[in-house]
Amino acid sequence: MLQPGNKGPRTTKRGDQVAELIKSWITDGKLRPGMRLNKEAELQEMFNVSRGSMREALKSLEVQGLVRLSTGPDGGATITRVPLARAFQSLQNYLFFESISLEDIYAVRRVLEPLLAAGAVEHLTDADLESLERSVEVCEPFAASHERALDQRQEDIRFHDVLAGANPNAFLRCACQIINQMLHSLVIVAGNVTQDDYQAFGRQTVAAHRAILDAARRRDARAVEKLMATHMEEAEAQLRKVHAALRQKLVLDSDLGLHAGRKGAS
Repeated sequence: MLQPGNKGPRTTKRGDQVAELIKSWITDGKLRPGMRLNKEAELQEMFNVSRGSMREALKSLEVQGLVRLSTGPDGGATITRVPLARAFQSLQNYLFFESISLEDIYAVRRVLEPLLAAGAVEHLTDADLESLERSVEVCEPFAASHERALDQRQEDIRFHDVLAGANPNAFLRCACQIINQMLHSLVIVAGNVTQDDYQAFGRQTVAAHRAILDAARRRDARAVEKLMATHMEEAEAQLRKVHAALRQKLVLDSDLGLHAGRKGAS
């Protein structure tokens, strides 16, 4: 049975006090991802709070991505790792009011992506290399339809997701994954883009990814870093050529699928 201990300043709402205490248990290692909290009624008694305050605390932790709530006989609160999607949502919603541009994104991407790719090389598994190969193959041959071309551009980004997943530097990996998620989710608007433009961009990207993959198979991290730096410069130049711009939007929970498979709110 968990013991509540210090409940925090009395000036703080009771629900917030409970949420902060549970967060302190997570910080101290008393609660780890996958561990279940006591049933809601037991938590109410433990913390000597009302049902409304207890639910408010659990809902606050859920919004922060620290617990997953479910209903039913086996329902309750389970400690979870904060999903990358939640971090992306918070950052993107913050940036919505900052009027960022593709140039801003690529100013960062040009620096981070070569470092990420080079650091991933020695950690790529056979499965990772197969995923990179499949990603390249999906983008060959070049699509005849506009819709298929857009799908291929999304697959281009997945290539970078695979590299990110293999890099052991959690901070660098997270930063690049969030950038990739932004490029996945944000609407890129371009003026007077023809099918020839999409195909030219596709050919250029596939050639770059193929060269990066070949160097990765050789475990040549230096070559991967140089090739990725060139790829980033070429990608930005292509987007500038078609006068691409971002159409920003707020990211909703429904956009992220964070509650997929969830039975309901407690």
